[in-house]
Amino acid sequence: MKKITITLVTLITLISCGKTEKDLTVNGTIKGLKKGTVYLKKIEDTLLITVDSLVINGDSNFSLQSDLESPEIFFLDLDKHSAEQDRIKFFADKGVTEINTSLKNFVFDAKIKGSKQQEIYEEYLLMISKVNNKRLELIKEKFEAQRAGDSIALDSLVNLDNGLLRRRYLYTVNFALNHKDSEVAPYLALSEIYNAQLKFLDTINQTLTPDIKNSKYGKELEAFIKIIKETEK
Repeated sequence: MKKITITLVTLITLISCGKTEKDLTVNGTIKGLKKGTVYLKKIEDTLLITVDSLVINGDSNFSLQSDLESPEIFFLDLDKHSAEQDRIKFFADKGVTEINTSLKNFVFDAKIKGSKQQEIYEEYLLMISKVNNKRLELIKEKFEAQRAGDSIALDSLVNLDNGLLRRRYLYTVNFALNHKDSEVAPYLALSEIYNAQLKFLDTINQTLTPDIKNSKYGKELEAFIKIIKETEK
């Protein structure tokens, strides 16, 4: 009996030692959450998949893990056992990312700390949000001009909107070129200006550093540009 016990303890120890730590750990707390399920998700082959999850029952702290080859976008989903579901988008790198937020304003209260890529991505989002907010104002003004039958005002607003759209594209291109040593650059090319002129995408791709070219989004951008070029032949 004693030999069996020793054998079992040895086996458990070996199994425990054989377990490897995941590349990415996402820790945090959701203030006010008493019950719900937190999911860590990412895009794989165009599908949003769950890589880890945790049922919350009284303790608002959470810890989730995932394998990670190179920095990429992840999502923190909260299912509050209701019809409503919230999702926080963030750029993760190997190591620990910390996300603290609240149940009441899950997305807007999120404070994300972890990767250098996230800091760069937030810098981009801050600037581009100003352009997006202005475009939303123009949409309202265009609707009012159309309803009033004011074609002159409508044409003027359409031109302003087109100008803002061009500004948004050019800012994104310049931001990517200025951050050629970050995985954020090819990600923005793929997610924000994928329908831009090929010359812009190609320029971004050509300026990426070797490490970034070899990253997940760097390889995807290269493949995407190749498809466009073959289609245009």
